[in-house]
Amino acid sequence: MSRARLAFFLALFPLFTFAAQGDFRQRLPQDEVVYFLLPDRFENGDPGNDRGGLQGDRLLTGFDPESKGFYNGGDLRGLIDRLDYIQAMGATAIWLGPIYRNKPVQGDRGNESAGYHGYWITDFTRVDPHFGSEEEFEELVTALRARGMKLYMDIITNHTADVIGYRECPESACRYRSRADYPYSTVGGPDGERINEGFLGDGPTGQTADNFARLTRPDFAYTPFVPEPEQEVKVPAWLNDPIWYHNRGNTTFSGESSTMGDFVGLDDLMTENPRVVAGFIDIFGDWIDRYAIDGFRVDTAKHVNDEFWVAFVPAMLERAHARGVPNFHIFGEVFTEQAGETSLLARYTHKAAFPSVLDFAFAAAVRDTVAGSAPTSVLATLFANDVLYRGGEPAALSLPTFISNHDFGRFAHFIERERPGTGRDEALARVMLAHGLLLTLRGVPTIYSGDEQGFVGRGGDQSARQTLFPSRVAEYNQMALLGTEATTADSNFDIGHPLYRLVAGLATLRGEHAALRRGRQVTRNYTEDGPGLFAVSRFDPGDGREYVLVYNTSGERLLANVEVEANSLDFEPLHGPCPAKARAPGSLAIDLPAFGFMVCRAGSRP
Repeated sequence: MSRARLAFFLALFPLFTFAAQGDFRQRLPQDEVVYFLLPDRFENGDPGNDRGGLQGDRLLTGFDPESKGFYNGGDLRGLIDRLDYIQAMGATAIWLGPIYRNKPVQGDRGNESAGYHGYWITDFTRVDPHFGSEEEFEELVTALRARGMKLYMDIITNHTADVIGYRECPESACRYRSRADYPYSTVGGPDGERINEGFLGDGPTGQTADNFARLTRPDFAYTPFVPEPEQEVKVPAWLNDPIWYHNRGNTTFSGESSTMGDFVGLDDLMTENPRVVAGFIDIFGDWIDRYAIDGFRVDTAKHVNDEFWVAFVPAMLERAHARGVPNFHIFGEVFTEQAGETSLLARYTHKAAFPSVLDFAFAAAVRDTVAGSAPTSVLATLFANDVLYRGGEPAALSLPTFISNHDFGRFAHFIERERPGTGRDEALARVMLAHGLLLTLRGVPTIYSGDEQGFVGRGGDQSARQTLFPSRVAEYNQMALLGTEATTADSNFDIGHPLYRLVAGLATLRGEHAALRRGRQVTRNYTEDGPGLFAVSRFDPGDGREYVLVYNTSGERLLANVEVEANSLDFEPLHGPCPAKARAPGSLAIDLPAFGFMVCRAGSRP
């Protein structure tokens, strides 16, 4: 990609003037278009750090560019070098996957993998050498500030890397032991040796420093130990003591184990303990103090007790405000794959004090209606439930929405899964429609790195984590991409890709029209018995002008009448085939191709 071509392309999109003008910190969360990336899978700017300064084979360094489960080589230098590419796509904020120092490799013999994703942290205070240095992180922050772009960091408080072992069993085979069967006050179960005399338990009323001072032994369920080579590996140093962990074995992802069990062997922190709460306020508050970070995406939020968040979230907001970040965007990951789970997500904006959560229900609803065959009433129900969030419908404007991510999987894969045999042209059209919904409906659109280049994948997790720089992973390189003849064996930073251009164009539209960022949204028409029509109106928060957004989730041409405001009589096309006039006061006749969508702005009110 030549610099001249990129400069020309940048000039096409006035959104970047919007991003850079004035004080970018005054923008609200819903003003952003977020680009999410895992640094190891984006661009390799410095091959010298591929092994993280370690010596030996992949089980020692974590580096194996031919394996999807090991470090492939991406780093902060590569990200800095590609900021033009990200900004030209219309992104105004970057959500950066975890960059903290990780345990390079963990897992049972024969099933090892690396911490390339960043979620197996040993040192919460420094950048992992596989990604670069603190100096390069500061360079990234400075470069983003100069562009008027924001930086969101991915943070983890639920667990650390797998360091603690249990004497009774191999780590991977340790089933969860409940508080009823193995209370804190005994060793080996209800009839065992009495320990931790006076400890009242870890319920909400017991979460005081005085109570937890009585918890002196961590061997109530298992006998935890730390192998000698790793006894001082965690930073800050207090994290090395097993007393700060639950030590109850692996979670079953249900009941009490959901917040107290080890997440696939990862050391689960006792986040009920005031010392742990204060420790993480210090850890992540320090990142805000040092770099004036603009927001946090909080990993595994639903696997931490509510009381932790009630203390932690306001502390981060206060710390950010003191650092001059007035619109700090903190949002929790509450994983679900069901479109009807709004109540689960909304719960965390009430009991856990999160201002916002990742909108998994949106992702599932778009998957079901555009990749699948669900009626568009699923979307209508989704938005009708916005009233459940703390703050109601206005609060839903700041929910980060997405259609793909590194855990959930890529949207193009859902089409292959739900509609095997779908041709590439139709699959591309469906992916483009999904991006149309993402970038024009309420919420904060979050683009997953690689989607703009037609990446498909074969599932979630490692199968959705392809590199944009040339890959040597056979599984990745066997996958045909959408909208291009390239594969992941090529460098995929093509600003001419149809999906890249669509995202850039719609991001520009959002930047130019406040109704698409901050506007109230009203559902108009939808189908109840299968794919078809979905229409909403959004209203300019300044002058009240109506914007009509219409989508066709079916494979057939759609002729229909859509309800509009009675005084919206003339229309201007912003995207797609908008009619020039209403057919009658309150009714707009639309004609959309298969998987088409349109954005129309009503003329000024009489």
